[in-house]
Amino acid sequence: MFKWVQQQVANVAGTQEPIYGPSAIQSVAEEAKSTPYTELTRDDLKWQAMDSTCVETQTFYITSDAGQVVFVQVIYSNVAGIRTTCQFNTKIFSFDKAKEHLWCSTALSHHEFSEDRTAFYANDCAVELSEDGTTFTIKSMTDDRAIVNLIIKRVAPGFQVGKTGKTLFGTDLKNPWGSMRHAFWPRCAAEGTITTKDGPIDFKGKALFVMALQGMKPHHAAARWNFCNFQGPNHSVVLMEFTTPPSYGSTVVNVGGIVKDGEVIFAGSSNAATHLEVKGDSENDWPEPSKIRYTWKGTTKDGKPAEATIEGALEDRLDRIDVMAEVPGFVKSIVQAAAGTKPYIYQYSPHAKKLSLKLKIGDQEITEEGELFSEATFISE
Repeated sequence: MFKWVQQQVANVAGTQEPIYGPSAIQSVAEEAKSTPYTELTRDDLKWQAMDSTCVETQTFYITSDAGQVVFVQVIYSNVAGIRTTCQFNTKIFSFDKAKEHLWCSTALSHHEFSEDRTAFYANDCAVELSEDGTTFTIKSMTDDRAIVNLIIKRVAPGFQVGKTGKTLFGTDLKNPWGSMRHAFWPRCAAEGTITTKDGPIDFKGKALFVMALQGMKPHHAAARWNFCNFQGPNHSVVLMEFTTPPSYGSTVVNVGGIVKDGEVIFAGSSNAATHLEVKGDSENDWPEPSKIRYTWKGTTKDGKPAEATIEGALEDRLDRIDVMAEVPGFVKSIVQAAAGTKPYIYQYSPHAKKLSLKLKIGDQEITEEGELFSEATFISE
């Protein structure tokens, strides 16, 4: 999420939008009324590489069997059709407070896509989707502090909410000026290594893959984000929520779902992220959460009502990212003055007391402890 948000800020150019109101956004929840979700095909995972302003990402979140947490990410960014940049990011989280997280972010050169747009290449970097559409291979030598050699194979179907996964923006929604789309592989098997200066780290474990496309001036689309990735022994759960700025009526859009090996249990837009307790952040006045509740509601393929909850204390944050810290000074002053933007990302993975998924399908109730990785992002009021 960091480079995604940072790119939003860099694209900001100090412009604030008029108040269009909620009529200028069509949430993917409208599609979900008739089609709660669609299982992904290989074609759904093609890079769009738009010629207009956009940020497009492929992100792989891995929790190893040994308890290590990492994400690797490719970002394609286009500013107004004038400048295209690509980035490869790796972040290996440290649960030892005496040891810093390993954060590597490299601007890529000579990027290109395969003919069918399912593979991304750049100097010293390749992210390829297999012919059968079930496996990604990720290789990067862009930073010798983190040499990436990973294989991510989905073990449950992927999905997007609704038919297209898209929320549309514009005063004429038949000809929208912007869009937001997320597609997920919530449950994958990961294998391979990331080699650091201390040697190779084995990342055999579970993974979530997210493909996202924000096809508009990005800072205009979202003022806040919530993200949940839960990996349990038998179930995986994902939730992605954004709240628009007041220009689009402070509309909340939430997509997510629950899967197990070989099956989507349910997915859709009837989900919520709630900050139950706030401890706040004295350094920037954002209401940093200390306790959360994520909820999902839907219907299984055989028509049973289903719901799920993850609730509990977030414990000490893993990291707090000041997105503006890496933005050039002149951009920073423009952004803050014109747009009231001060983006921070808070990242969590409770370990002292791991959180549990509570799942109810019809009359059946399941409770399962697992690994949670979550984010709360604040961009603008």
